Amino acid sequence: MKKSLLIDIGRTDYAYAWDLQKTLHKERVEGRIPDVVLFTEHNNTYTIGKSGGDDHLLASEEELRRRDVAVFKIDRGGDITYHGPGQIVCYPIIDLNNHYLDVHRYLRDLEEVVIRTLRHYSIDSRREPDYTGVWVGDEKVCAIGVKISHWVTMHGFAFNVNTDLSYFGRIIPCGIFHKGVTSLSQVLGKPIELSEVKKIIAMEFAEVFQTEIETASIEQFNERYHLEPACAKPKLRFGEGRMEKEHAST
Repeated sequence: MKKSLLIDIGRTDYAYAWDLQKTLHKERVEGRIPDVVLFTEHNNTYTIGKSGGDDHLLASEEELRRRDVAVFKIDRGGDITYHGPGQIVCYPIIDLNNHYLDVHRYLRDLEEVVIRTLRHYSIDSRREPDYTGVWVGDEKVCAIGVKISHWVTMHGFAFNVNTDLSYFGRIIPCGIFHKGVTSLSQVLGKPIELSEVKKIIAMEFAEVFQTEIETASIEQFNERYHLEPACAKPKLRFGEGRMEKEHAST
């Protein structure tokens, strides 16, 4: 059976997690590391994908600074979304050459992981034919955006668990005007332990992708694969929101 390393890097600034993904992607393409699945929570951030634009960001620069929200234009597919505390973000860095060479199937499998996770809480969720992601009724509970280069994946899904949904009110999430956003805690009417949800996601990811999951800390990973200091985790930083631009590569 295929094997994957699961690394929970905790709460991070978006810039750190993005740089880490780039490092891991390069190493995976070159065959120096196995498949890796990252879990993280981000500090308040809006990310704008390749099909997005500034017009779907409704907050002013002053508001972004006041609420301490960073903004990044990034190289994944999709439009604008929010990342923040209480949201589980999953970034698989996996080589699809060892699974299947099918982008659409990969997206559907990521959706399947979340749909199965929600079943553990007796929540019926679904796919929406016109949009990527997972929905409870007409409200999105999980956004998905990926980049695939050399058939190795980056980015992934953002699953709202205990997320402060008010931040979605200052964007047009995923560029969709007529549908809402929800969270696991909002549907259930109570907060949920993130560690509990992460265990279920890991179990369902292993089942959907037919891989054996081994957990490791980022320190253990660095020691095993000698990737530091590129993968060394910095101290958390709570600076003002900023805009970073990068040309997308495909």
